[in-house]
Order: sequence, then structure tokens, then C-alpha cells
Amino acid sequence: MDPRQCLRHGSLSLALLATAGSATAIDSATLISSSLSPDCLAYRIVGVCYWLHCTPSGCRVKTSVKVRHYVPDAVVSSYADTGANPWREVALMSPANPSAQGGGDSTTNQYNENALLKFKNADVIGHPGTLLFNRFASQFGYSCTRAGTAYRPYLLSSFDVPAWRYNVPEMVYPEALTPGQREVGVTGDLWGSVYPRGGFLLQADDYKAAAVVAQRAGDVVTRSGQPHLYQSLLARAQPGYWPAGALRENDADSGKWQRLQPDLSMNCAVFPNSEALPQAEDGAYAWSLWRPYSCCKREGQFFLGSTDTGS
Repeated sequence: MDPRQCLRHGSLSLALLATAGSATAIDSATLISSSLSPDCLAYRIVGVCYWLHCTPSGCRVKTSVKVRHYVPDAVVSSYADTGANPWREVALMSPANPSAQGGGDSTTNQYNENALLKFKNADVIGHPGTLLFNRFASQFGYSCTRAGTAYRPYLLSSFDVPAWRYNVPEMVYPEALTPGQREVGVTGDLWGSVYPRGGFLLQADDYKAAAVVAQRAGDVVTRSGQPHLYQSLLARAQPGYWPAGALRENDADSGKWQRLQPDLSMNCAVFPNSEALPQAEDGAYAWSLWRPYSCCKREGQFFLGSTDTGS
């Protein structure tokens, strides 16, 4: 099926969004407060760092605690109607345009049939809660700097047209052609494949479809050199600082998701999860992407290494 055949014009939804806002829209204030989650933070001491501290009188080795915790790097929105990002303040970043006018589902219009082929736009935008989160995390001890910048767009699928709407060139990648590769889920509960990393997915459940599309968007932005129009959400490792790497499906050690829309959860998990899967009436969902960072306080001019406790 040609994906263009299942796109429907989103002008009505855009008009409603502009005049009254989405009935299930979320705002920045709510997003900022959502970062105060001990469960998502998962703060722990993981080792010791060693520094060489030198003064005119000589040098000595000093130590500092090595910590590991998660940071809300970005808000990932996955939604049906182009231009209708449920995060109210950033919706205008990804408007409908001549190459990306609509979105939605495809069906043969049989009364008892689910819409199996779904399309979701996806936006990855820096989480706005930096200042409040830093104060929150500092209560537990030394905290790590994140890669994301508040409100910075890392991926706006309405501008990533060839890759997001036509799966070019990923439709011919081995991961896209080989069943069972890069799947979100486990045997008996498979939600969908990561590749091709675009907006179309065969999935009857709208929440699962949106979650897989969010995973795809997170997969793109946490890697460099991908065939998409995006900015990478990566930081460079430095002495005493180990930033998050590539997001991997089914792996909490690479990143976790906190549901924001259609209802707010203060817990984090990977897809799939055992929680109830709330269905959004307008097909718009959003999650915070929390990623793990390790760091220690600088106590000298030269970093000598670290020892992990294994806990």
C-alpha cells in the first residue's frame, strides 16, 4: 500500500488546536513538575573516582564519589494529526507543510475491523525541566549534566519527509527486511519493529503504535550519522563524566520512558510494560525520555581513573 493513500488532511485538527487547544494538551509547567520523580531518577552511588591534585607544595591523590542516575533529556511526542503536538507550547515548531500535510490511520472501512496501518508524527524536543530537576537531583548528592537543551528540537518528523513518510533509505536495510530483528517487546508481547524508523506501523493498538514510533525517534536522535534530518542528542565523555549512549529497545540501562499523555505517570519503564495502556482519543501521546549518566566531582587537575563497586 502506498503510504500517501492513507494520509488524511489535518487542517480541521490544526484549526481546533489554534483556536481552543487540544482537549488533552499538556503544558510546560506540567512537564517541569513531572521531572520530580525519584523512581525515574534512580539515583545511586556506583564507585569512586581518583584525581591527582597538585599544588606548589606537591601532588596527592584525592577521591570523589562516582554516581549514576537518569536524566529527562527530551520529550518525545507521537501523534496522528500533523501540527497537533500535544505539548501546547511547541506545537508550532512542526506545522503541516506542502510535503507533510496530514496524518492518520488506514482501514478498509469494514465495521468490525481495526485500523491496522497507523501513521504517527514524532517530535523530539529538549525537556524544559532542567533547573528544577537539577535542584531536585542535587538533594541526593552530586548530579550529572545532561545532553539535552531545554526546548531545542532534535527531530521534527514533518521536516524529515523522505525518511519519515517514505522510509527512504531504511526500507532496504537488513533490519527492516529481516523479521525478528530490532523488535520492541518480547515473545508473546511484540509491539512492533524499530526499523524502518518512520511513521508507519502495522499495529491495531493505538498506544502501542505510538510507543513504537517514539522508540524509533529516540533511536535516531541518540545516534550520530543517521539518514534523517535531526540533531543528535549526545554528549561527549570527559574525565569523570560518562554520558548516555545509544538508546536500545527493551533495555532500561540505555533509557526509560515516563508517560506524559494521555495521562501523567510518575514512574518510568521500558516498552513494553505491564501498566494499563490508556488510549488517547485524539491519537496524541507524549513521553519523557530518561537516560542514564555517570559522573563524579572533580577533585584535581588530572583524572586517574575510577573503580566501580558493582552495585
